[in-house]
Amino acid sequence: MKIFDAHTHLNDDPFAGKIDYYLQRAAALDVKEMAIIGSNAQFNQSALTLAQQYRQLHAVVGWHPEFAAAYNQLAEQELIQQLQLPEVIAIGEIGLDYHWPQNPAAPVQQRVFAQQLDLAQQYRLPVNIHTRDAFADTYTVLQAHYPHFGVIMHSFNGPLEWLEKFLDLGCYISYSGVVSFKNAPEVRLAAQHTPAERLLVETDAPYLTPEPYRGQQNEPAFTHFVAAAVAKCRHESLEQIAALTWKNTHEVYRLNEKD
Repeated sequence: MKIFDAHTHLNDDPFAGKIDYYLQRAAALDVKEMAIIGSNAQFNQSALTLAQQYRQLHAVVGWHPEFAAAYNQLAEQELIQQLQLPEVIAIGEIGLDYHWPQNPAAPVQQRVFAQQLDLAQQYRLPVNIHTRDAFADTYTVLQAHYPHFGVIMHSFNGPLEWLEKFLDLGCYISYSGVVSFKNAPEVRLAAQHTPAERLLVETDAPYLTPEPYRGQQNEPAFTHFVAAAVAKCRHESLEQIAALTWKNTHEVYRLNEKD
């Protein structure tokens, strides 16, 4: 069995200096491949460094909405250079986050989101999307700037209404540890209704730790438990979910073309 963590932050501080340890723990639970997600200049570079060091890791680089105010012409030029490196498989995580009042203003976030979607179209790359308290505006910006090389809704936690809207756009839907939370029946319902060919699993480590380890630091190994939770709510086997999400993740990130 092989499991792909479609969105993880192994480049984040809690994992620093212990990459081999966490990769061994992941492999022991059949998590064989990972997309390492950037969010600003520092984390984009660290995602690239890991992808250059480890064959099973792939870099996703972009500017998270939290850092949208710092996305200037120089940052865009650096991002464009990174997008052309063989280790980079997608732009992300990008999108909108209206949850925290200290985040950049909505118009700034929307502009930076749209600019990066246009880059994805230009450089023929998929995108990994973060949306928090911003489904309507995320959908509107996506409609206007939809890149035709793959879109992943990362850690989806919306109702069926929004699931259908993003599916109709052509998005893949990725589920994190939230799908295992007792207080998230809406997310399990969405996972149950996501078409098999659009389904992905992720950890978003070190965040959103799934049951039975909720409350502890998350890690890529725990994709195993996310996949198990998805399998349970879909009445399928873990092996089935592992196989189809492995296939889907390779397809959306276009890794089959790199083999």
